[in-house]
Amino acid sequence: MSVLERARELQPDLVRLRRSLHREPELGLRLPRTQEKVLAALDGLPLEVTLGRELTSVTAVLRGGRPGGAVLLRGDMDALPVDELTGVEYASEMRGRMHGCGHDLHTAGLVGAATLLADRRENLQGDVVFMFQPGEEGHNGAGAMIDEGVLGAAGKPLDAAFALHVSANRLPGGWVASRPGTVMTASDVLRVTVRGEGGHGSAPHHAKDPVPAVCEMVTALQNWVTRTFDIFDPVVVTVGRLHAGTQQNVIPDTAEFEATVRSYSEANHERLAAGLPRLVRGIADAHGLDVEVEYDMLYPVTVNEPAATAFALDTARELFDAGEVWEAPQPASGSEDFSLVLNKVPGAMLLVGAAPEGVDVEKAPQNHSPRAVFDDRVLHRQAALLSELAEQRLAAGASA
Repeated sequence: MSVLERARELQPDLVRLRRSLHREPELGLRLPRTQEKVLAALDGLPLEVTLGRELTSVTAVLRGGRPGGAVLLRGDMDALPVDELTGVEYASEMRGRMHGCGHDLHTAGLVGAATLLADRRENLQGDVVFMFQPGEEGHNGAGAMIDEGVLGAAGKPLDAAFALHVSANRLPGGWVASRPGTVMTASDVLRVTVRGEGGHGSAPHHAKDPVPAVCEMVTALQNWVTRTFDIFDPVVVTVGRLHAGTQQNVIPDTAEFEATVRSYSEANHERLAAGLPRLVRGIADAHGLDVEVEYDMLYPVTVNEPAATAFALDTARELFDAGEVWEAPQPASGSEDFSLVLNKVPGAMLLVGAAPEGVDVEKAPQNHSPRAVFDDRVLHRQAALLSELAEQRLAAGASA
């Protein structure tokens, strides 16, 4: 029986797990119900399991029956603070929480890979580390697991690390895409609070109005980016939250905004961290206002190692129809804390299409939308691909 055929046999169990996770999404680094479900799904497999100390992670090691190296497979488990509007029968039962980025599929797919590899344990030429990770959505879960030793869980250096990320649009269901080099952006957050002196809206000359300064800052951010960075090494700055005041005739004491900052190279990542705070401080100073600036560098650029990417895409082509696997012409604009793993271990992240059958992938709601729907049909394909990446990479290392 091929690995894909065996994975199809697991499909009903993977669907049940995925939908159970979807109904009870959890946020951040503490996912007790999710951890409990993962442990139940792994129960009975020949795994060495370690639980996180500061977060509800699960690290499971499968020892191969033959000597060899070690490969890590990652699946993130946390959800988003979003009210679900999909209308699916297994929709979230937790108000204000939704698996809107497909991490429930990542978790179920990794459980499937562990099951497939356990079936083949006797001939496995090395060890596999399964990294079930909380807190990918801005909580540095990968960094926390690295600090707690996930990269050394096998007791030997890792030869490679792989992860999959599903997409609710852009790719047809089950299709696989990746690219060498930059595959996802760096992600930072800029937080600015401008402090003035409030007063009556009819007499701004007797106050220190922070609102015009903040408006100028928002516009200046966009102008500065277009005049500072090469368009072929792009930067994106989007102000997603802006707040000031309580009433139309009251000048507020403070005005504030937050922006997400994305970059496709580490050089620009560093330039943004220095330049954006300097820019807003200069504008505040010109207005005679005080300003508090926080710049948090969340995740670095996700960089795929070229040889690992070529191997991963070739493995996918052998497993699926070659026409369903392609090299992406440009990086995705999202970001990933799997970048922290790839900074230390050669490997690759691949995108897997999970758009429902029959939808226009160009018009389907995207990841993070309250209407994003991910198709269960891709679960067995995820499991098969992850297991093949691990097994074939270990075999290649043993024969090298």
